[in-house]
Amino acid sequence: MQILLINGSPKGKGSNSLKLAKSFIDGIRSARQEVNVEEFHVASLKIAPCRGCFSCWQKTPGVCCIQDDMQRVLDRMLHADLVVWSFPLYYYSVPGILKNLIDRQLPMSLPFMSSRSDGYGSGSHDARFNTAGTRHVLISTCGFYSAEGNYDSVTKMFDHFLGKGNYDTLFCGQGELFRVKELSGRTDEYLSYVKQAGTEYASGAISEETKTKLRTLLYPRETFEAMADASWGVSRETGEKEDESLLFTRQMAALYNKESYDGTDRVLEICYTDLNRTYQILLGKKGSEVRTDGSLSATTRIDTPWDVWLSISRGELRGDEALARHLYQVNGDFSLMMNWDRYFGNAGNTTDAPKAAVEPAKKPPTMITMLASWITLWAAVSIHTRIGALVTLGVCACLPLIMGRHAFCIYDKLSLALAALLAILASITGNGQLAVTLGYLIFGLLWLLSCLTKEPLCAAYVKYSYGKDALQNPIFMKTNYIIAAAWGILYLLTAGWTFLLSGRVPGLALVLLNQAMPILLGFFTAWFQKWYPAHIAAGK
Repeated sequence: MQILLINGSPKGKGSNSLKLAKSFIDGIRSARQEVNVEEFHVASLKIAPCRGCFSCWQKTPGVCCIQDDMQRVLDRMLHADLVVWSFPLYYYSVPGILKNLIDRQLPMSLPFMSSRSDGYGSGSHDARFNTAGTRHVLISTCGFYSAEGNYDSVTKMFDHFLGKGNYDTLFCGQGELFRVKELSGRTDEYLSYVKQAGTEYASGAISEETKTKLRTLLYPRETFEAMADASWGVSRETGEKEDESLLFTRQMAALYNKESYDGTDRVLEICYTDLNRTYQILLGKKGSEVRTDGSLSATTRIDTPWDVWLSISRGELRGDEALARHLYQVNGDFSLMMNWDRYFGNAGNTTDAPKAAVEPAKKPPTMITMLASWITLWAAVSIHTRIGALVTLGVCACLPLIMGRHAFCIYDKLSLALAALLAILASITGNGQLAVTLGYLIFGLLWLLSCLTKEPLCAAYVKYSYGKDALQNPIFMKTNYIIAAAWGILYLLTAGWTFLLSGRVPGLALVLLNQAMPILLGFFTAWFQKWYPAHIAAGK
C-alpha cells in the first residue's frame, strides 16, 4: 500500500495535526504488512502560487509552466493508494501554503466543461488521469473546544475537487493540547483511538464505536477554554505578562472537576520553594479560583521545588514515588492527594454523540465475601459443631451466588475453600474447637503470607478506591503491608490464646475476647491508613 502524507501545517514536523496523522498511519501499518509512506511537508517545499495562465491546459497539457516541487507532489499523487491530508484549521479553512498546493493541482484536470454526476456545483472539469482507485483522508485539529460546525468551508472545497462522499475526515478540537506534555496522559489516550481508526480503515471502514470515541472532547468546554485563556500568559485584568509558575498553576486549576465537590470548600496552597512563590487554589462548588495574595486559610499545603512539580505534571516522575523520596512535602488534609485524580481529572459527558451501550462490569471485590465464610465458621461451629459445620458449608456454597455482582479475588477463593475444608473437618471429627483454632491460625497465616507477595491482602480490596496505579504507589503499598502484618499477627495470637484458654475460661468470655480484639484493631486500621500516609508526606 502506497501512502502519500501531505502535511500542510506551517509548523512542519512540529504540527499537532501531524501527530494524529502519524497515529492513523501507524494503525494502518498494524493491519497491513507492506505499507510505504512518503511524506511531503509543504512548509519545506518550494511551491509558488498558481499564476492562472492555463499553460497546463493549452501550451503544455498536463504540465505546469512553473518548475518547482509541485511536479514531485503531483507525480506521487498519481501513484498513491491513499492520500492523507494533514493540516490545522486556519481562519475556518486550510493554511495558505496548503491552498497553494491545492490550486496547483490544475494540471490534473482537463479544460473542457462537463456536468457533475453528483449534482454538486454548477459545473466541473473531468480528470486528466484515472485516480478512481485513490482514497483520501482529511486529518485536522483546530483551536476550538470542538470541531463541530467549524469545517464547513474545508469540506465544501474538498467536495468540489474530490467529490462529495469520496473521502473520510477526522477532525479534532482542542488541537493545541497535543503539544502540552503535562496533558500527555489524556492526549495519548485520544491518539490511541486515532490509531484504532487507522487499523479499521485499512480493513474497510472506521467503526461507529471508534467514531464515537473520536468525537469525544479532550476536556469539557469550560475546562478547555479556561486552560486556553491561561496559556497566553497574560493577566486578564492588567494585560501584563504573568510568571510562568502562575501560568502553570492557573492551567492546573482549570482541570478542577466540579463534580468532585462534596459540600466542603478546599484550599490547595502550593509553594514553589526554589522560586519563593506561593499560590492558593480555591476548590469550590462553582469551580476553581487562583489567589496570589495568600488571603485564604490552606486546608492542604504542598511545598515543592518548581522543577519537581513540573516533572510530575509531565509524567517524567511519579508523584507518589517523589513523595516517598521526600522530594516534596504535603501538610494538612492528605485526602486531597489520595484522591487527586478525582479532583483534577476529566469530568462530565465530553462526547458530542451518545455513548455506545456497554455491558456493565462486575463490581470490585469486597472484603465481606472473604470475612463471611470465616466469621460463620468461627461463630457457628463454636455454638454447635456439626450443625455449625453444615451452616458454614451452606454459606460457602451460597456466597458466589449472593455476591455474584462482585468480582472474586484470590483471597476470596482461598477463604471459601479453606473455611469449607475446616467445616468438613469439624463435621468428621466432631471437634469444633480444633476447627475454630485452626481457622484463626490459617487466617493469620493468610494475612502474613500475603506480605510476601506484590499485593498484600488488604490492598486487593482497597486499591480500587485509590486509582489504577495504586499498586505502584510506594506509600500506599507500605501502609497496606503494615496493616496486613498487624492483622496476621493478631490472628496468630488469637489462635494461640484460643488453644491455651479453651476449657480454662468460660466459653462466652473467650468468644467476647476474640470479637473485641478485631474491633479494636479495626479502629486502629481506620486511623493508621489516614495518619501514616500523611505522616510520610509531611517528610517525617
